[in-house]
Amino acid sequence: MKKTIVIAGATGNLGGKIVDALLAKEADVKAIVRLETDNKKIEKLEGKGVKVFQIDMSSTFEISKHCTGAHCVVSALAGFKETIVDLQKKLVDAAIQSNVRRFIPSDYSSDFTNLIEGANRNLDLRREFHRYLDQASIKATTVFNGPFMDLLTTDMPLIMFKQKRILCWGNPDQIIEFTNTYNVAEFTAAAAMDDETPRYLRIAGDRLSCNDFVKLLTKLTGEKYKLFRPGGIGVLNTLIKVTRFFSPAKTELYPAWQGMQYMRDMMEGRIIFQKYDNDRYPTIRWTSVEDFLIKENVNTR
Repeated sequence: MKKTIVIAGATGNLGGKIVDALLAKEADVKAIVRLETDNKKIEKLEGKGVKVFQIDMSSTFEISKHCTGAHCVVSALAGFKETIVDLQKKLVDAAIQSNVRRFIPSDYSSDFTNLIEGANRNLDLRREFHRYLDQASIKATTVFNGPFMDLLTTDMPLIMFKQKRILCWGNPDQIIEFTNTYNVAEFTAAAAMDDETPRYLRIAGDRLSCNDFVKLLTKLTGEKYKLFRPGGIGVLNTLIKVTRFFSPAKTELYPAWQGMQYMRDMMEGRIIFQKYDNDRYPTIRWTSVEDFLIKENVNTR
């Protein structure tokens, strides 16, 4: 018998990949989307065989109607407090009302359980939601995956391609974990179908330090890369405060200062996993940073 998985956030980048991974496992996938969702996005999901329901997402009752019979509710939502805290609370309440046994929240991040509260706005929202989730009568599983590997060639300024430098704040030997979004989606789909997942699952597609990046980029491009070290963690913290104070847009999900907070958390060493669950689903082929950069044609940048 097929397992039914309900997903919120299916029209997003990661959510869409989770949908594809669930369909590959022959799950019966139901997507709940907002009333204002673009019809083209809905048609794309329906073309894959997903049952899509446009509903009033502010109504726990409306959400609950479409969770009936589901094995797991998966959230891949992104946003501020009204989404990560308030809307996810409604998802949890709706799942419980419909007797759904399991819930996967929209974390997909570095392990924030050891971070100081108040140091990272977006992760603080997830921590706030966890306090509600952990008191709810549903079995929850969080997937921690470290930074998305995909950001190495887009929004994360770690690799300075034009300058042939690797940006490093603090210890150049500090290990940083990265996971490709396709691997995150595959793992999440497998966890959604799994009856016996623990509260936390931690994965990492690859682990490299800034010094490792220097060697890897030199190897892949044939050009000499070096470290760029503008200062230590204390300097970065000061820069975060100044940038946030002068930030003109207070409603951006990922303003420059938020990116700096993630960079600080990565290089401070508080978020390194003590154990990994990569082997839990042995069919997943984990993408290394080297494989990812080769696929991204990093030698031509």
